This record gives sequence, C-alpha cells and structure tokens, in this order.
Amino acid sequence: MAESIKILLVEDETNFGAVMKNYLEISDFEVTLCVNGKEGLKAFTAQTFDICILDVMMPEMDGFTLAKEIKLKNADMPIIFLTAKTLKEDIIQGYRLGADDYITKPFDSELLIYKIKAILSRNNEFSYSHNKSVFTIGKFSFDSNLRILSLDNAEQKLSPKEAELLKLLAENINQILPRETALKSIWGDDNFYTTRSMDVYITKLRKYLKADSDLSIENIHGSGFRLLQINAPHN
Repeated sequence: MAESIKILLVEDETNFGAVMKNYLEISDFEVTLCVNGKEGLKAFTAQTFDICILDVMMPEMDGFTLAKEIKLKNADMPIIFLTAKTLKEDIIQGYRLGADDYITKPFDSELLIYKIKAILSRNNEFSYSHNKSVFTIGKFSFDSNLRILSLDNAEQKLSPKEAELLKLLAENINQILPRETALKSIWGDDNFYTTRSMDVYITKLRKYLKADSDLSIENIHGSGFRLLQINAPHN
C-alpha cells in the first residue's frame, strides 16, 4: 500500500479546521492540524510533510509569514493558501511567496482535493496516475527530465518552461489542455503577461515539432491547446 500523503493544515477557525481535517483524512491523507502560525511552524520543523495548506489571516503568525519561514526551510514545499479575502494584492503576494494555489472561502471540498492531487502530480516524488518522464510523440522521443526532444540522431535541448509545457501537452495528447491549467502549473498565474509568454512558447514548440507532419499543436479558441497526433496509440 502506498504511503499516505502528509499534509500540514494550519487554520485558526476551530470548527472549519476540524471539518477540513476530517474530510482530508477520509480522502486518505494524513493530516496535522495547527491553529496558528507559530504552532504550524513548530510542527513543520519537527515533522516531514508533502504539502502545506495555510490560512492567511491567523493570530500569532499570519499565513504569509509562515509561508516565508517554510520556504526558507524547504524552498520546494508546495503551499496552498486559504483566505476569505479576494483582494488582488493579497493573491499576488501569495503567488510571489511561491504559492502553488490560492483558494478563497467558502469553497467546494472536492475542489481542494483536486488541487492537492494536481499539485502533487507535478512534483517528481508523487503521481496519482503515472510518473512518466519519457514520451513518444509521433516520430519524436521526449525526455522531460533531461529536457531533450530527439528525432533520429538530432537532439533539441528545451528550456525548463518549454519542457514543462510539452510534457503537459504530451500527457494530454489529442485532448484539450486548458489554458488556465498550463498557466497556473508553469507560471503560477494566468494574467495577460503570462498568457502572452505561453503563446511564445507554443510557437517555439510548433517549430520544434514541424519535422513530423502528423503532429500539430492546435489553438482551441476560448479553451486552450491540443497536441494533435494522427494515428496516436490508444492508452
């Protein structure tokens, strides 16, 4: 049996925190609940966690300050912020601190589970489907860990964002990859500037893949992109 995912949940609303803890445990997560930032930092220092879910407004130490302390100890620790505030400045601050997601209360508990799984599936140590790193894309071979796209004896070294984007497309071959999903996963935000940046990377990937006429990256208006492979093998 796979080892349980360990979650640090820091939430000062006692009833809400207890309900969340119970729901997450029913979903097979192992949860440590703390009621303020200082207690949360103490728990994080003493134990090992796979992801942290932090309320923003808390006594003793707020969620943003706690996140800074956590990132100092483990820069790669995934963090989800919970808040009743919807101010743009707060959301931007959360992402600047390295947040993987920012959820405003009230929210659907199933949405939280989905976001946790989506974040952890992008982490090299966890996968809820398969931790695949080498893909066959038409005539190409793509190693997402080494960031190398190969065709015959020719190799193209991709940038980190090019590799992340191509991996997302390859994982969803012949299916629509929502624009928001790619932007939040790779850039951490889906504003005008990140959208334009992703369009540039899509253009670069199209150039790399043009050697195989059976491959194309389609722009699905209003939705996202799709890596289309003619005669793609069925899973």
